[in-house]
Amino acid sequence: MYKETFQLSNGLSIPQLGLGTWLLTDEQAQQAVHDAISIGYRHIDTAQAYNNETGVGEGIRASGVAREELFITTKIIAEAKTYDEAMHSIDESLAKMGLDYLDLMIIHSPQPWKEFREQKRYFDENRDVWRALEDAYQAGKVKAIGLSNFLQDDIENILASCKIKPMVNQILAHVSNTPLELIEFCQQHDILVEAYSPIAHGAVLHHPEVKVISEKYGVSVAQLCLRYCIQLGLVVIPKTANPEHMRMNAELDFVITDADMEDLKHVAHIQDYGEHSYFPVFSGK
Repeated sequence: MYKETFQLSNGLSIPQLGLGTWLLTDEQAQQAVHDAISIGYRHIDTAQAYNNETGVGEGIRASGVAREELFITTKIIAEAKTYDEAMHSIDESLAKMGLDYLDLMIIHSPQPWKEFREQKRYFDENRDVWRALEDAYQAGKVKAIGLSNFLQDDIENILASCKIKPMVNQILAHVSNTPLELIEFCQQHDILVEAYSPIAHGAVLHHPEVKVISEKYGVSVAQLCLRYCIQLGLVVIPKTANPEHMRMNAELDFVITDADMEDLKHVAHIQDYGEHSYFPVFSGK
């Protein structure tokens, strides 16, 4: 079981490997969280938009593992763009999950999903939402606060007025789609980067070039992709409800050579994410 951790800018420890729960129902999320924790996972990622926070909370309680041993993340819904809406959403997540605190709460997107990467940037609104996160942090409702899907100028907008710097930026990052400039900018500002869909939502699994490299190490394509992100200094949160996949995703005790890392950075960009290509984050915007 891969159990390495990072330290956030406020000193909080975060497991580098977590379980994603996107597209899982409450019932599926409850079982997946229970299974993952029993395997050894201690980092669980959900979001208000996933509509499974209740199930995640039930899975946490059913696990029998002490709350303080777990790192739980959720996200303020992208459409909440006022201080009051954000504060309400934070309290709502805590109530749905049945938790006294969250380890990490992040803004899911700089724009509502229907306006993702469009002209209106919501700079003022995001500063208001960030202020709500700062207040929740100071009140002890959340242990760490951060961002998701924020580009460099979105982050700079927060940095220009914040009292507490963002600790995390969770972004789409995987073999064939690695935003190295954004990752470097975040790391220069002590903002930990988390990679969601680190296995390209499954789209990379049959990529011939990547398969050749994975075979060289005697690992699966999924394991290679996770190790790739880990060696870039990223947290990885692969989504699965399959316990066997959870176990395989946690077997990452190998090292990719510098030469192979460079090759993986330059794999041709995957543009087809299958049946979920219509989601804004996969649209290429």
